[in-house]
Amino acid sequence: MRTALITGASRGVGAHVARALAPTHRLILGGRGSAELDAMALEFDGAVTMALDLTDYDAVAAAVETVTELNVLVHCAGLASSLEAVADTPVDEWRALMEINVIAVAELTRLLLPALRATGRGHIVVLNSGAGQNVRARWTPYAASKFALRALADGVRAEEPTVRVTSIFPGRIDTDMQRDIVAREGGEYQPSRYLKAETVAAAVAQAIAAPGDAHPTEITLRPRG
Repeated sequence: MRTALITGASRGVGAHVARALAPTHRLILGGRGSAELDAMALEFDGAVTMALDLTDYDAVAAAVETVTELNVLVHCAGLASSLEAVADTPVDEWRALMEINVIAVAELTRLLLPALRATGRGHIVVLNSGAGQNVRARWTPYAASKFALRALADGVRAEEPTVRVTSIFPGRIDTDMQRDIVAREGGEYQPSRYLKAETVAAAVAQAIAAPGDAHPTEITLRPRG
């Protein structure tokens, strides 16, 4: 059976990606150690967890050392912005956003590229954001990290001819993170206005299932609500 490693798999879109891929893949579920991550592993036969902080690069390298063949790598883990203007955003927040949203993704990708190449048809899916395509006021630091993430995916696609690389650009998604963002914006939360997490996961699964002669490079999703 094909193998997929999913980061941010304990909840939200990552958890739904795991459920969407479980029928066709053996799962490696990445996330911070938690009861939620352990519960996810129990849902699927043969699933294993990779419980660690993705910015602990020595631990990440040790955790993936035994992964010699990998069919699919899905990057779902990420950090949201505090919604401050550039004038009010401290350097520590810039560092945190770039560290988690870009550098950690780049390092895990680098470590797993040999395993993805080994299958002959590896596939990397990067969950980006609508903020990776346009910038709005008070979202600049987050958007900057997502534009950088888009450049990272584009660069790996250009450099790795045997590996497919797909960037997914969803609009706002109905998740706990979105509830927190709307609360900070001072708005009323209406789930019907946002994409369902399972809808985004279905787009990830469809990209992975695309026939081998096709390279789905970018998928943009916007909520109809």
